[in-house]
Amino acid sequence: MVNRFVLNAISYHGKGAIQEIPGLVSAKGFQKAFIATDPDLIKFGVTKKVTDLLDAAHMAYEIYSDIKPNPTIENVQSGVAAYQASGADYMIAIGGGSSMDTGKAIGIIINNPEFADVRSLEGVAPTKNRTVFTIAVPTTAGTAAEATINYVITDVERKRKFVCVDTNDIPDIAIVDPDMMSSMPKSLTAATGMDALTHAIEGYTTKAAWALPDCLNLEAIRLIAKNLRNAVENDSEGREGMALGQFVTGMAFSNVGLGIAHSMAHTLGAVYDTPHGVACAMMLPIVMEYNAEVTGDKFKNIAEAMGVDTTGMDQAAYRKAAIDAVRQLSIDVGIPTKLPALKEEDLPFLAESAYADACCPGNPRETNVEDLKDLFRKLM
Repeated sequence: MVNRFVLNAISYHGKGAIQEIPGLVSAKGFQKAFIATDPDLIKFGVTKKVTDLLDAAHMAYEIYSDIKPNPTIENVQSGVAAYQASGADYMIAIGGGSSMDTGKAIGIIINNPEFADVRSLEGVAPTKNRTVFTIAVPTTAGTAAEATINYVITDVERKRKFVCVDTNDIPDIAIVDPDMMSSMPKSLTAATGMDALTHAIEGYTTKAAWALPDCLNLEAIRLIAKNLRNAVENDSEGREGMALGQFVTGMAFSNVGLGIAHSMAHTLGAVYDTPHGVACAMMLPIVMEYNAEVTGDKFKNIAEAMGVDTTGMDQAAYRKAAIDAVRQLSIDVGIPTKLPALKEEDLPFLAESAYADACCPGNPRETNVEDLKDLFRKLM
């Protein structure tokens, strides 16, 4: 069997990494940046950390910030029009998954205009051309969109999110600077951190898992378990550990896919506007319980990466220990365990949408709509 592994051409890591941007731009000979970012990052001066560097280097740019937390088809289409009108010749995406995903879709459509409807990008998109040259600067330690070939767009009209998978969309350069994440509030740090843990655990147990991404995902679990609580308290070492952990699993899960915790989280986000990381955190231990019987000894490795001593434990005990450790971490960082908005009458639509989601086929245990209804009920 042949396994493919796709990575950024270049990535920079560590405090002060954004200082590399002007030199990179100059070396490429680009003239004007299209900066995709969200309004809050502008409001709180986070985007300014990058634009100050461009200003000091006398480099031109235009900012596009019409981006929602769950980016929509309309966000993308207005962004495409803004890029075309800007005269930009490259992109800098600054933010979390929202900015990154919007930027990816914009960049792909600019160079593949036949996909301007956006919906046709769902699934494994048959694009022919690389996205516009993109420098990705994450401001959250969770989505790892700067390192992946995936992005997610919300179809408001149909009340669903859809996943796009395309090797042409991965940013050319990732700048992972924990200083860009220091202004994240506790709740966002917790939610994005649990999203990263969901990536790592689902990527480690997905049907497509193999040795190389397994090594990365296990290390990511260890880094996240060690650092997330401290990152929530804005400890600098915790921030740095989370910045690395979320990127490490990004490299891995991008190449092997995810499972139904993400399928179900996408659906909750589309219907109730539940923040993606919160939805993932609520679903993860529930889905782990559902999948446990088909994971072999992988839950033993997960438990140990989470800091559990499994000495003397049998299979049932270490599987329970892994699930308990994940659930406890989620509680410790303030994630709720129930979703009050969830209603019984919504379950058929939720389950059918989750079953149709692009992440569902990667789940290690075969599932069905009725099982997904039962799993959603556990949030009620």
